[in-house]
Amino acid sequence: MGSVLDIADGIRVIDAGYIRKEMAAIYLVRQGSEIAIIETGTKHSIPNIQQALEKDGLNFSSVAYIIPTHVHLDHAAGAGVLMKLCPNAQLVIHPRGARHMVDPSKLIAGTVAVYGQEKFNQLYGDVVPIDSSRIIEADDNFVLDFGGRELKFIDTPGHAKHHFCVWDKMTESMFTGDTFGISYRDFDNGDEVYIFPTTTPIQFDPDELINSIKKLMKYKPKRVCLTHFGAIKPTNKVIQQLIDGVNFMRSLAIDYAAQDNANEKIENMMMDHLLQQLQKMGFTNQDFCKEKLKVDVELNTQGLIYWQQKIASG
Repeated sequence: MGSVLDIADGIRVIDAGYIRKEMAAIYLVRQGSEIAIIETGTKHSIPNIQQALEKDGLNFSSVAYIIPTHVHLDHAAGAGVLMKLCPNAQLVIHPRGARHMVDPSKLIAGTVAVYGQEKFNQLYGDVVPIDSSRIIEADDNFVLDFGGRELKFIDTPGHAKHHFCVWDKMTESMFTGDTFGISYRDFDNGDEVYIFPTTTPIQFDPDELINSIKKLMKYKPKRVCLTHFGAIKPTNKVIQQLIDGVNFMRSLAIDYAAQDNANEKIENMMMDHLLQQLQKMGFTNQDFCKEKLKVDVELNTQGLIYWQQKIASG
């Protein structure tokens, strides 16, 4: 089943099994005998979800809500298959993402264009449509009454325009999707964590992202529950490191995106920067660090170049 960890009252994080161990998380929030699933991973994640439910004496019929923070496929690819398995569930999604859950053909086509069909199938499996009658569109400040437990939805553009975060008032936990960046447990050093932003294509906007981070922190959460990966405490140091990271990524894009061999230059400079920061924390095995960071550096670079190309094209 992979790793399963209880992190707060009724909140459990499980490993989605996406690409490698503890790269993507799925959160199960229990209220009484009902479950809300925040993030779905992919079709391949469903056995992990099923086993986690059964461990608590529950099943797919116990699922009341399925909540991807946005429609990028590492967060939402499994939603359609999961909805078919969960007869009592409703999907809660950002209004800008709802149409892609009803008809995921554009999501599929765009991802296949990048990875090819074979790699797509390996990463995501079947991505199936969801009946619009089972979808709740959650605008900014929408509040879901989950068995008396208030879940509030917060519009957070910057990573994607179809992104929201979810505030669990009862535990003072914020489910941040990709808005609050990436922090892998591989890079924990005691109480110290390492965090950096995700700038993946195609809607990265650094100003909006920083504003969204600050918007989330106004809630003063005890913990932020990242999809990549797990729950961390948002100390002032962590918040500043993340904002500094956004500004560093911005500078890389502005300085190098229009140059020849931009992709290679930005990838190399980004990786060097991350490795230097990790080395200061005591992580000196560069091969280990590169292996953990490789996918994110590649995707971040693509997003930065796309952002600058979009600006240049008007």
